Amino acid sequence: MRVDILTLFPEIALAPLSESMMKRAQNAGLVEVAAHDLRDWATGKHRKTDDYLCGGGQGMLMKPEPIFAAIEELRTPDSRVILLTPQGQVFKQAMARELSNESHIIFLCGHYEGVDQRVIDELVDLELSIGDYVLTNGAIAAAVVTDAIVRLLPGALGDARSAVEESFSDPNLLEAPAYTKPIEFRGLKVPEILLSGHHAKIEKWRKERAIKRTRDNRPDLLGG
Repeated sequence: MRVDILTLFPEIALAPLSESMMKRAQNAGLVEVAAHDLRDWATGKHRKTDDYLCGGGQGMLMKPEPIFAAIEELRTPDSRVILLTPQGQVFKQAMARELSNESHIIFLCGHYEGVDQRVIDELVDLELSIGDYVLTNGAIAAAVVTDAIVRLLPGALGDARSAVEESFSDPNLLEAPAYTKPIEFRGLKVPEILLSGHHAKIEKWRKERAIKRTRDNRPDLLGG
């Protein structure tokens, strides 16, 4: 897989993708990640990438010319162009799985008041949001989505089961609480059922605790 990130702040996008598991996935050749400064495709003395809104209004809008030039240069027949924007559909684990099957993703990172609508109409395949809040720029969101996708690539995780046995592998249920050694710490003990070796009872316990955690933290996943 190849991931190209178009942003005004490439360093922000690359920083969290250059460590730990993401770094190992790139070193192993599972994914190639590049972040590009949109100013490289801007023209004129000042390489301007934004301008005032037509019709008035506060803030600045990203201009179409450098975006069109960048995407037209990077895009291939297999590319999927994704705009990170608060107006997009909310990113979830199922979407991460779907996108992990793509061979080339181009992330376009919004900034200021967003991008010219003509970019969306002509170039963007999918508008994506990582939540109902606003960030200073889309480079942070691009890093989040890239991380969620890359970790699902075969070989990216040390244990292939890790991508399956985790929160949102079941879209309606969070993970059950988890424990490790020591068995007792400051008077707090690991539940005895987890030490019993009785796998059927352990699975039953985990399912019950997963339902309770979901009800407490994310009742919306259970339908109320």
